[in-house]
Amino acid sequence: MSASPGETTAAAPCLGVVIPVFNEAATVATLLQAVLAQPLVQEVIVVDDASTDGTWTALQSLAQTDRRIRLFRHEKNRGKGAALRTGFAHVTAPIAVVQDADLEYDPNEYPALVRPILMGRADVVYGSRFESAGAHRVLYFWHAVGNKFLTTLSNMFTNLNLTDMETGYKVFRREVLQQIRIEEDRFGFEPEITAKVAKIPGIRIYEVPISYYGRTYAEGKKIGWRDGLHALWCILKYNLLRRP
Repeated sequence: MSASPGETTAAAPCLGVVIPVFNEAATVATLLQAVLAQPLVQEVIVVDDASTDGTWTALQSLAQTDRRIRLFRHEKNRGKGAALRTGFAHVTAPIAVVQDADLEYDPNEYPALVRPILMGRADVVYGSRFESAGAHRVLYFWHAVGNKFLTTLSNMFTNLNLTDMETGYKVFRREVLQQIRIEEDRFGFEPEITAKVAKIPGIRIYEVPISYYGRTYAEGKKIGWRDGLHALWCILKYNLLRRP
């Protein structure tokens, strides 16, 4: 299929990877190595959210190995949403993807994630953990139930038919991000961005299946039941009370 005028070709680096990081010294080097190995990656924007475990020192060393890495740091811990707000403000690539630093999501799946955008069919792509034939680590039953409940509730307000609103893999054309003001500082980012994207006239949203290599709380997982309750509030807040 030939590219239409103005469409980015698959061979050209076109992806800005935005990585929020908090106390991920054990995984960040492995993650960055995997990200930088992807031919589509044009830039990597890492926002350290006031890590205290040596992550920032490791990042400074890693940034010297590849000019595509750009580092930013919060002096106080503010949360994933705040880190993404900082990162998105510095994206120059035509497409941006959110990448967690904990190895739960595989950068080798970037081509599948960006393909609907490169083909000119989508403005936003979500990677679904629940529509995948790929590998999935078996973990917490109630987390899965909670995710599906929040996705269903979100869909009721947005009139979308997403299967995984809470997914960490979200991809956006840069122009879409420029229309949205992110307010949430923590994990409320997921329902907030979904509500605000859904309100953009003519927006085209796709889902693609992804693998998921979840980790346990002992391995550093950070999201908890309080974040689930806040996500519930955010679904109501941003669908009923806020504009993009």
